[in-house]
Amino acid sequence: MKQLDDFYLKQQEPLKGTLLALKEIILKQDNNITNVLKYGMPFFCYKGKMFCYLWIHKKLKKPYTRNCRRNSF
Repeated sequence: MKQLDDFYLKQQEPLKGTLLALKEIILKQDNNITNVLKYGMPFFCYKGKMFCYLWIHKKLKKPYTRNCRRNSF
């Protein structure tokens, strides 16, 4: 869990605040949603299945979220 926390905490503002807010919003949607670190990125899983992740665009330095599967939920 420390590596996951470090991902968020090592970011510069305003990215850190944005990513932490997105994390909180996503996790509040359902008790079955968990946050894990995979491939160096925070992924969100619903009942153990990955459904989206957060990342920072390397050139634009802006956060984005992406669905892992096209037909999820």
